[in-house]
Amino acid sequence: MRALILAAGFGSRLMPLTQSKPKCMVEYEGRAIVDYGIEALRACGIDEIAVVGGYLYPVLESYLSKHDIMTMYENPRYASTNMVQTMLCAREWIEGCANDKQDLLISYADIVYFAPCVQKLCKSSAPLAIAVDKLWHKLWRKRFSDVLLDAESLKIHNGKITELGKKPTSLDEIQGQYMGLFMLRHDFLPQMLAFYDGLDRNAIYDGKDFENMYMTSFLQALIDSFDNAQAVEIYGGWLEVDMPSDLAISLQDIQAITAQKGE
Repeated sequence: MRALILAAGFGSRLMPLTQSKPKCMVEYEGRAIVDYGIEALRACGIDEIAVVGGYLYPVLESYLSKHDIMTMYENPRYASTNMVQTMLCAREWIEGCANDKQDLLISYADIVYFAPCVQKLCKSSAPLAIAVDKLWHKLWRKRFSDVLLDAESLKIHNGKITELGKKPTSLDEIQGQYMGLFMLRHDFLPQMLAFYDGLDRNAIYDGKDFENMYMTSFLQALIDSFDNAQAVEIYGGWLEVDMPSDLAISLQDIQAITAQKGE
């Protein structure tokens, strides 16, 4: 198992905290956000980690060298492209995982998570396994006055995800929340790349052009074509950091949500 962390983002909503550092280096409870993901991956035995940077790339590269992460890729067009393009900047790494028969865990860099999330993903044998928070509404209530604000649809049937990333009109359309953490089995990686190569560059994907396609739009396209996305259920224990107010949600708050699983 190897990992790829997508860390090209600027984090405009976190300004001025991101004025001199990339979004993933903003501190949450005294540590950079990206530190949590790296620690969680290594706690699960995933030591081969690559990172794609963009905004203030030299700053991130220098910082991660202290974590002994030497495999770095750059998205020089981070300001005019989106997450899928950032992922494909590490195509060499993805192809290497396929050739070496190494499954690949892909993580956003602006999420705080811990080893249990990674362990659950690692246990999956599905071609595409996507972490889904079933207690998402408890976290969203801490983040937003309206839980539908910034939430995305996610529908599951017989353990497989059938829809994600749409704008929901009711809670019934959200059976869990996409976290920005998923795994691709090594033998599915070539199919994923071939599928990407075959996409229409002139099409519009959920209101975005090809180079600004959301990751959820790409995952939805994979789901529509392959019907192989397993929902790996997570019950709290993570945090998305998009706004300064997210930084006020404590680790104790996150742990309390996990403890509410049986409610």
